[in-house]
Amino acid sequence: MPGFPWPKPRFERIARFAPLIGIFIGLIQGGFWYLLAQMGWGTEPIACITLALGIWITGGLHLDGLMDTADGLGAGEYKCKEAMRDSRVGASGAQALTIVLLIQLAALIELDSLAPIAIPIATFWGRVSPLWAIGNFQYLHNTGSGLSHHVYWKGLKEIVPSLLIILIIFLSLSIIKNDFNYSQLIIICSAIGIFPAIIVPEFLGRRLGGHSGDSYGASVVFVETFILLLFAVIL
Repeated sequence: MPGFPWPKPRFERIARFAPLIGIFIGLIQGGFWYLLAQMGWGTEPIACITLALGIWITGGLHLDGLMDTADGLGAGEYKCKEAMRDSRVGASGAQALTIVLLIQLAALIELDSLAPIAIPIATFWGRVSPLWAIGNFQYLHNTGSGLSHHVYWKGLKEIVPSLLIILIIFLSLSIIKNDFNYSQLIIICSAIGIFPAIIVPEFLGRRLGGHSGDSYGASVVFVETFILLLFAVIL
């Protein structure tokens, strides 16, 4: 309606909502997993479909960043930026994509009925990781959509609402199963996600000399993969 004070979202400030968007995407994937399980599908095809759904929802954006970042790391210090900006995928990028997808697939198959719980937690912490990168490292390029996230960032206080929501989710997990010790283990695994969410972007930032939109995406994928694998190993 003309003249009505509708909120006007700005792309420059959208990064602070990334963890909430991650939870939403993870819940869609988890819900889809549960639906197919109720229809009698086997674990292996459900895992494949769930991974494909996540890639479709995000447009493969983070996987593209993963491949470009892997190519940059493989090219060495002096050709790193050039390799990351090259639209062609190199051997390092193809290998990184294959390894990550195989690890995620194996973890989801091993998790089986617990996958709908693990996925939203992984997608949440995965999207916390680029916020650490935005707040603590310079942007590698003079242009690019990721530059605006860095310019308009106002500190880690931006993610407080997201952290409060994930805390509520942690507490909610305690009533999923009657086994208190098992529920407690799920919560502990969930909380551990904060460590890769910091360590991964810190490592990439130091290796690359900063971050870009590609390395933001790579951080998301690496953290998601680590958390899914962690859940599969412990649970």
